[in-house]
Amino acid sequence: MCRKRAPAATLLSLTLLSGVTLGATPLFWGLGAASAQAAGWPFGDRTDKVAVTDAGKVGPKGAAPAPSQPPAPLKASAAERIEARRLDPLAAAAFWGREVEIDPRDAEAGIGLSQSLRALRRFQDAAAAAQTVLVVDPGNMNALLESARAWIGMGQGFYAIEPARKAAALSPRDWRPVALLAVAYEQAQRDEEALAAHQQAASLAPGEPAVLSNYAMYQAARGDLPAAERLLRRAAAAPQLLPTVRQNLALVVGLQGRLDEAERLARQDLPPEMVASNMAWLKAALAKPAAGGAAGTPGSGRNWQSVTQPGG
Repeated sequence: MCRKRAPAATLLSLTLLSGVTLGATPLFWGLGAASAQAAGWPFGDRTDKVAVTDAGKVGPKGAAPAPSQPPAPLKASAAERIEARRLDPLAAAAFWGREVEIDPRDAEAGIGLSQSLRALRRFQDAAAAAQTVLVVDPGNMNALLESARAWIGMGQGFYAIEPARKAAALSPRDWRPVALLAVAYEQAQRDEEALAAHQQAASLAPGEPAVLSNYAMYQAARGDLPAAERLLRRAAAAPQLLPTVRQNLALVVGLQGRLDEAERLARQDLPPEMVASNMAWLKAALAKPAAGGAAGTPGSGRNWQSVTQPGG
């Protein structure tokens, strides 16, 4: 199951992992013909020379019982699992890792482990945890989404395409797998498919800030900054405004030369030193435009954050 960019990456962020003790089986020694036969042996009844230990094994009479194994650990209750979702990623990873150790076939625990590992940026481990669930339950929607998110987090969108496609087929009206598919196609440099997926996600969830922001950054990376700004302003008008949306808007506005407005937007979410660093990057990008795409757009610094969130 696995990452840093130039300071500009802070602006260009896409809104988007016991044994069971078996009770001893008592041995029941039959009475009757077998016992009568034993009593007639030349050396007498041999049954008084042995005893059954509580481990189910025959040993010398009077021998101490074999020590019993400790009881199997119990899985967390439903209430404890709900509480675990409020833990920080490190504590959550420890909690869900224990649950998976107790029951490797526990899909909820495997998905929780994948999510917490991804939050820790351990993307390879997160992908492996999701894959463990899929081995047992290939049609598990949440595990498919987590697998796609982990691969995207690694920047390996090609490998996110298959799980995202499967998830989209399972739930055709759900925007989340389509949004993930759009990003996966981008990372795989399949631009036409990426554009079609962005448009489909936008049609499924017209007011979803994460969808609009991802689509906007797709446009910005290809040089259409006015189109990107329009999409981002729609995303910023949503009641559930995400800080990443506003920072993406700050970037797009700044790349069009409106540095004062970009700085005001940036200061709403970032500390002063980070704002200063980002503004310095914007000024340098405007002074020396990159070849192709938006002037200086740091496409390699994209942090597909909102698509990789558990609910995204």
